[in-house]
Amino acid sequence: MVNSNTVTGRENALDISGIHAVNQENMKRPLHDHEENIVLGMGCFWGAERKLWNTKGVVVTSVGYAGGVTKNPTYEETCTGETQHAEVVSVTFDTRVTDLASILTVFWENHDPTQGMRQGNDIGSQYRSAIYTTQPNQQDIVHASLAAYQEKLTAAGLGKITTECAALSDYYFAEEYHQQYLHKNPDGYCGLKGTGVTCAI
Repeated sequence: MVNSNTVTGRENALDISGIHAVNQENMKRPLHDHEENIVLGMGCFWGAERKLWNTKGVVVTSVGYAGGVTKNPTYEETCTGETQHAEVVSVTFDTRVTDLASILTVFWENHDPTQGMRQGNDIGSQYRSAIYTTQPNQQDIVHASLAAYQEKLTAAGLGKITTECAALSDYYFAEEYHQQYLHKNPDGYCGLKGTGVTCAI
């Protein structure tokens, strides 16, 4: 599916502050009892993170790399495709305010999950659609939501969902300048674009 790994990576994590630039939350802290986490790939992570930090019930977000084999990759290494990582957003949400199905609705409606190794003009394995679960009970909800949205897409004459769905193995924080990029750079690039098909889960 993607190239064999040729990037060694590094043992030490990239150095970031861990403080969310929008709400000052700690991006590295453990979950509270009423919180849940899911990791989502929607193409370029800049616009995806902004969409998700503005979603009701989301407590904190960060951007990073997941689904690959290289330890602690850099952005430049990920963009070669050789680390096999996707650009992703880690989403922590308050289960007293929202639920996983609602977060997945935002995920499905705000990118095109049928495009394989690209998202619009952004081409490469790092831009693939992906859902990485962080606990076993999320998997049934994810697969049910995929099936429901596939029905909607098929009815609209669109193609087969190519979203990678897997349990999260490792999540590596992206560099500091990528965190909340569009808050720091309001006129920065955002390639986020849905199919126009709504998702009722």
